[in-house]
This record gives sequence, structure tokens and C-alpha cells, in this order.
Amino acid sequence: MNKIVVHGSFESGRVPVYSSAQASGADIEAFIESPMILRAGEREIVPTGITLDIPEGYEAQVRPRSGLAIKHGITVLNSPGTIDSDYRGELRIILINTSKEDYTINPGDRIAQMVFAPVIHAEFYPNTRLSDTSRGEGGFGSTGT
Repeated sequence: MNKIVVHGSFESGRVPVYSSAQASGADIEAFIESPMILRAGEREIVPTGITLDIPEGYEAQVRPRSGLAIKHGITVLNSPGTIDSDYRGELRIILINTSKEDYTINPGDRIAQMVFAPVIHAEFYPNTRLSDTSRGEGGFGSTGT
């Protein structure tokens, strides 16, 4: 298993934690003073109290927690949310409630997970013709359901 060292400030008192030995995402908690209501069909920005110093050449991806998604319809709106290595502000999570019922987020609730990945920068070159493939311009279900 590859590891990177990520330094940070954790005002919540809780460093992100991997819930199992082989988990790819570290759980992130809500850093709020009192319960927060996420109304049905609405979105909110939830603070985490975390700032990170991600090594150059890496990004952090913020993803939904599957349990919140299936049980309550709570997901990360811009999934995966990208945290660039040069960002030094507080990690705040955009959550949306896709259900028909309000949902209460309590202080310390696990609201998302964070996965780290290497970043590869592409070089872009103008071209007048693309190479041919068997798929061609087929999209949106063109390869099957």
C-alpha cells in the first residue's frame, strides 16, 4: 500500500480516520456547534474544521458515504469534490438531501469520505482530425445499457 504524508489542522479534534484496514476513504466529520437541518431537496455547505497541506502532485477527492446515500438520500453534490494541493482554506462539504424528508446532521457525524490520488497534467495540442475508433461519436448508451 502506498502512503503519502498529509499535514493539517484539525479544529474538530478529530483527524480523518479510515474505518477499516483496507478502506480507501478516510471519514470526515461535521464540525458544527449544534445540530444542522438539511431540508428535503436542499443543499448546504457543512464545515469540517480541517485544513490540509496536500503534497504537490496529489489531490484529495471528497466522496459521499454510501450508508448516508442509501439510508437517507444524503450525498456530496459535486461528487467527487476536488481539493487541490495548493488550497489552504477549510475543507467544507457541499451536501444535498435528495430525499423527501429533512435530515439532521449532528456535531461529529461522519458526513463524507476523502480519497487521495496522484494528479497527472495533460499537454493539449490543437488537431484538426481525431483518430478513428469503432465507437466513433457514439455516446450516452451507444455501447449498451
